[in-house]
Order: sequence, then structure tokens, then C-alpha cells
Amino acid sequence: MMKAAGRCDIGNQRKNNEDAIFLSLDPLGSLSNLFIVADGMGGHRGGEYASQYAIQYFCDYIKQNHFNITKQTIVTILVEGVLYANEKLYTISMKQDELRGMGTTFIVATIFNDHLYIANVGDSRLYLLDQEIKKITCDHSLVEEMVRKGNLSEDEAEHYPNKNIITRAVGTEKTVQVDTYIVKLLPGQWILMCSDGLTNMLTDEEIQDIVQSNQKLEAKVDHLIHVANDKGGFDNISVILIDWKTKEVTTS
Repeated sequence: MMKAAGRCDIGNQRKNNEDAIFLSLDPLGSLSNLFIVADGMGGHRGGEYASQYAIQYFCDYIKQNHFNITKQTIVTILVEGVLYANEKLYTISMKQDELRGMGTTFIVATIFNDHLYIANVGDSRLYLLDQEIKKITCDHSLVEEMVRKGNLSEDEAEHYPNKNIITRAVGTEKTVQVDTYIVKLLPGQWILMCSDGLTNMLTDEEIQDIVQSNQKLEAKVDHLIHVANDKGGFDNISVILIDWKTKEVTTS
């Protein structure tokens, strides 16, 4: 049985919340469960609109299109849902000046037969945690590209001034490239999905210590956000934490 908790927090510095999350342990369309983190950009209205409506459009697509579930069809569903949300957001941004240039990161995951299926655009992240913490997704960011090319070390990247510049987003262009991952889940693992408002504030070791603590699931989520705010809270903070062996969902 599976258990999940999620929360968005405005942080200490921002006047509005451009993050959005979605989590359901009940079936949505052909999928048995669904988890999404979106971190919007494009100013007050644009960022909020992009993250919230990207999730809505994606869920609309999932509910309207049914598939016979296989490993490949799950990947197809996730990618096509992201592309549908991208097209909808881009079309709206071209028609409304105040929304022009809006976009959002978008990371979505679903679990089926002890496998985790992921689609990702941007620099929101998914981690697996057991005895260690492992980042599964690859950031689509200027800093990550510089690290991959050998122009920056991992340590230098942590303090690079343009760390927030992303190279892919949902809604900014007519189409978007979506990365996908399939991971076999093992007993005792936790799944963490989050925006960079968390990962820019906490080290991997701090995240690992909190997730592996003896607190209840909801308390772990609150603790992660509290520490991010305590260390500055410079951005909105979104966290979804999944214990895939127990079924219970809490959002706030």
C-alpha cells in the first residue's frame, strides 16, 4: 500500500506562489496514481497560470484518453500529456500579452507494478532515497549543461550566480522535448519530488536525514519546508514525498 503527502509553501521572499502540485492515489484515466510538481515563471500572473494550468491540462488529457496499460503506453501517456499541456499554454500565451513568455517546469510520476514512470521538463527534481539519496532526473538548466560539458564542477555549480536559468520549460515554445525514466522500486525506498526552492536551500545530506528520520510522513514534508525557510526561503517551495508501500494522501 502507498502513502503520500505534499505541500506548497510561498517561502520567505516571494510575494506570490508560482509553484503548484498534484497528487492522487486514486486512478486518473488509465493511470493508477499520479504525482506532479510544477514551478512556474513569467511574472505574477504568468507563473501562477502556467504551473496551475499545465497541471490541469495534463490531467484533462489523462482523463480523456484511455490506453491498455503497458510499460511503453505509460511512457507515451506521460509524454503526450506534457506535449498537450505545452501546446495549450503556448497557444494561450500567444493570445494574451500579460501571459506572453510564461512557462513552467513539469515533473510527473506514476507507479505501476513496482515500477516508477517519470516525465520531466525543467529543473524540478525526483529523488529516490534509501540508505543513500539518488537524483533520478536531469536538470534542464544552464548550470547543468555547463557541468555536463566540463565547464563547471559540481561544487562550483552549487554557487553559480545564474543557477535559476532553465533551458527547457513547458509553454514557452510551440513544442518541447520531454525526458522520460523508468525505475524499478525496491522495498524501503522513498520517492521525493520537489521544486528548486527546496534543493537550492538544503544539501543532499540534510534532505536524506529528514526523510530517513522517525517522523510521520506529513511531518517530514513540513520539516523539509521549515528548514528551507529557516535557511532563507528565497523561492517558493514544493515537496511531494511518497512511501509507496502504504496508501494515505495528505495535501496542504
